[in-house]
Amino acid sequence: MEKKVILSVKNLKQYFKLDRKSIVKAVDDVSFDIYEGETFGLVGESGSGKTTIGRSIIRLYKITGGEVSFMGKKSSGHIAKEDIKSIARNMQMIFQDPMACLNPRMNVRDIIAEGIDIHKLAKTKEERDEMVFAMLTKVGLAREHAGRYPHEFSGGQRQRIGIARALITNPKLIVCDEPISALDVSIQSQVVNLLKNLQAEMGLTYLFIAHDLSMVRYISDRIAVMHKGKLVEIADADELYLNPLHPYTRSLMSAIPTPDPKSEKRRERFTYDPKQHDYTSDLPSMRQLKPNHFIFANEKEFADYQKLLKEDE
Repeated sequence: MEKKVILSVKNLKQYFKLDRKSIVKAVDDVSFDIYEGETFGLVGESGSGKTTIGRSIIRLYKITGGEVSFMGKKSSGHIAKEDIKSIARNMQMIFQDPMACLNPRMNVRDIIAEGIDIHKLAKTKEERDEMVFAMLTKVGLAREHAGRYPHEFSGGQRQRIGIARALITNPKLIVCDEPISALDVSIQSQVVNLLKNLQAEMGLTYLFIAHDLSMVRYISDRIAVMHKGKLVEIADADELYLNPLHPYTRSLMSAIPTPDPKSEKRRERFTYDPKQHDYTSDLPSMRQLKPNHFIFANEKEFADYQKLLKEDE
């Protein structure tokens, strides 16, 4: 059975002007598809362009070039007002800092109900309240919390409020922008498990942006690795961890700490040097090594990666 593409990103470019002469290429010619019902992990170090991709997809930024399609229709650039409203309802975002993205002057009821009010999803105040109460229960909070304000909650509870706000319009795709990085380690797994349960219950699709590789492996079906505005490798989660081929991916994997002190002491850290690539004449592109495994390489590098794969087999 063929998978249905819910989001398609083609040659996305997002450039920012620093001054008259300087331009930062935050996202430079990036393409990928996300299938309905999956979790697509996007990893890379800080400043690699991960969050910029998420914000460009959800139309918080006006993209410099390329095209984004959502649910089979163009969702970037100039589109009809009805389509913008449909995108706003069906594509939501969970932000990194749960305190910064919640209005401190609004109580939880009104924060979560913003989507209901904008899209006119409730006919009466009672129906609005019942929708909010049901969503609070779904994310592990109590209906009594509805009258409180963001400062009265812990970080983990605030992130649950953020999740409830994103889910209230019953969206198809959620962009999770490092939703656990600002939380205590003890709370992180609770929030990730909540996201997984909600995905199974509501048939959600996630773009999960993070830099914690071990957590990304746990939640993702496929993972894309990003470095300085470009995707360097895309593969199924287990495949990427078992056979990381791009040197940048290998350096990220080597940085993952292990819980065993003895193996941690023996762990070799691999440092990535971008200067090892010679792209002066033989230009790189995203190429398919094997089914569901793509790598950013030129002809010579691609031949070397193919040899490495055969040796591993």
